Amino acid sequence: MSDRPWPVALEAEHRGRRIKLRPLRVRADRAEFLTLRRDNADWNRPWDSSSPHPVGGTISFAQLVRQQDHEAKAGRMFPFALEVDGRLAGQVHLFGIARGALLSAAAGYWIAKPLAGQGITPFALAMAMDHALGREGLHRVEVNIRPDNARSLRVVAKLGMRDEGVRRAYLHIDGAWHDHRTFALTVEDLLGETVVDRLERLG
Repeated sequence: MSDRPWPVALEAEHRGRRIKLRPLRVRADRAEFLTLRRDNADWNRPWDSSSPHPVGGTISFAQLVRQQDHEAKAGRMFPFALEVDGRLAGQVHLFGIARGALLSAAAGYWIAKPLAGQGITPFALAMAMDHALGREGLHRVEVNIRPDNARSLRVVAKLGMRDEGVRRAYLHIDGAWHDHRTFALTVEDLLGETVVDRLERLG
């Protein structure tokens, strides 16, 4: 584990575009982030997690960022905002981070509809996974996907992630419990290459 797990910013060029993963900023990102979520609400709704026991009210953007930063500083998650050519475009999160004998994390992601299908999401996920399996010293990263989410299934296929089977009623999504397929990569799977290198080779 790195001595200072958060804040972290990762940046690279991919197909002529500048891809950056960084923390959300309470003041600077509020308007752009809320607009992005509003404009992509219908696009994301079938795949967004939901609470099986909802409580009244919603938290503010500032509260969301502060909660995520708190978890990140404790080393339990990495809530990256995805930036493409200097504009917010989505998110890539590493969460459920376990240390000790497990050294594992799960990953989740979304991207604005106009940028989908351009290879940005698998590249951004590969960047986040390289951070987890490299600097953070984790052993395994998994992604859990609804079997009917064809676009997300293509993302993990491009990374050559191993299909570990179906978890029944695994996550509460869009108001109901849904089965998910689990895909994973371990350090051993990479055979010394990075996840970004693996993407470039397989993609």
